[in-house]
Amino acid sequence: MPKPKANSLSDLGGMVYSTNPNYKPEEEPLKDESLPSGQQDLRVWLEKNHRGGKTATVIKGFIGSEADLESLGKTLKTKCGTGGSAKEGEIIIQGDHREKIMTILLQLGYKAKKAGS
Repeated sequence: MPKPKANSLSDLGGMVYSTNPNYKPEEEPLKDESLPSGQQDLRVWLEKNHRGGKTATVIKGFIGSEADLESLGKTLKTKCGTGGSAKEGEIIIQGDHREKIMTILLQLGYKAKKAGS
């Protein structure tokens, strides 16, 4: 992945010029690194509001990259045999699959609890 272009002096992190020929600016760690599954604390909700009267199981609390979120979402959708989506730290699975999702998440090593209604 290419480095983003610096558009202002503040994007350079405060360093503007160095006379040291061997100077290399410090690289920031990637912000999209995912926590290991054992450190994730997920909540499994059942939602009916704003969905045209249809029920959806929502998994909230995922901390990590969008790619890892999409991967977990795909695994859950496949094992539940239904559709859904994964975005903005939430995985939405069509239908009421709380028990099955809880079992799958615990098998994968995630800490998961039922929450909400």
